[in-house]
Formats: sequence, C-alpha cells, structure tokens
Amino acid sequence: MAEVEIYTSALCGYSHRAKHLLGNKGVKFVEYDVTFDQAKRQEMTERTGGKTSVPQVFIDGKSVGGSDDLIELDLDDELDPMLGIAP
Repeated sequence: MAEVEIYTSALCGYSHRAKHLLGNKGVKFVEYDVTFDQAKRQEMTERTGGKTSVPQVFIDGKSVGGSDDLIELDLDDELDPMLGIAP
C-alpha cells in the first residue's frame, strides 16, 4: 500500500471529504492539521510549489492536489492503482 499524507484544516469540509474517501477505501494516512500550525502550513506550501489551500494530498511523496483532484482520480479509475489497491 502507498504512503499517503494529507494536510488538513479542522473546519474545512473539503478536508473531511478527502479523508472520508480515503477512509472508505481502507487507506491509512498521516494527517497534518495546519489550522494553527504555521510551520506545517509553510511545509505544505513548499511541498506543493506554492499551493496554500487545504487539503493537499501526497501519495508516495508526490503531490496529487486537493479533494476535487482526489475525487477526479477516483472517478477516472486512477486512484486505486496509485494507492496500491487491487481492482
């Protein structure tokens, strides 16, 4: 299974939606809550090449974008292979 990291914010519905999608797939992930953590928010911004919105999802160290991007990957049947989930 792939290593998944997600930068989130406590009051962000998109963050909850992304975590819900990953959870429904049985994917374990490392969550970084940037709500009150400026250092983690800066780390996220650097890793994404300047993106400041949450969530930001990384699969095996590669930025795949936010919640809408994650859902699009799933709809295009590209997410499961990235996560290492057998069809």
